[in-house]
Amino acid sequence: MCNDYERHIKEQDYARALAAAQLEHIGELAVPPPADDVRVGEMSVTLIASGNGVALTCMRWGFAPERKGRAPVFNFRGDERRFGNSRRCIAPASAFFEFTGNRSPKSKWRFALPGEPVVGIAGLWRNEPEGASFTMLTVAPGEDVAPFHDRQIVVLVPAQWADWLYLTRPETELLAALAPGSLVTTLVRKGAEPVPEGLQRVASPTSHVSEL
Repeated sequence: MCNDYERHIKEQDYARALAAAQLEHIGELAVPPPADDVRVGEMSVTLIASGNGVALTCMRWGFAPERKGRAPVFNFRGDERRFGNSRRCIAPASAFFEFTGNRSPKSKWRFALPGEPVVGIAGLWRNEPEGASFTMLTVAPGEDVAPFHDRQIVVLVPAQWADWLYLTRPETELLAALAPGSLVTTLVRKGAEPVPEGLQRVASPTSHVSEL
């Protein structure tokens, strides 16, 4: 499951994405500093419906577990479910990461949309005693992610943001993997174990690979 994503988004990137989504930001657009890695339990920004527009709001990633000692609920299964009565949100990102291997450190893979400086990750949010928090929705993986994991987060291009926040299209049309070839995959860090040849073929030939 995705437990790490990148947020390198400039103010003009947010503005262009909101224009493409035909969404008006309510209030001041306070853009946070870039983050190489946003991890579970950390604070980040999400877009939520606000009046006739949207607001960029800071929340903690991961719902509090129902039982003490359990891990936060940072991914939530979105297949064949209805979310009309849920509080929906979008986590803006520039890329997300998956990890492969059985021994630490694991190989780290970056997934991004070519030509899109900002994408949205479909999520849900709620108010908790310690403040607002969000979780990301997952579905069966598309061809781009399947070699790396048996689930993937739901990536929405800006034109889909209003549809998800206001649910103007059925969930089955929105909560799905992207078409094959939509994501560019890059190996950004080799892990302790050799990278399988099959995964090497999937990665971009222009990958930057960090040597440990």
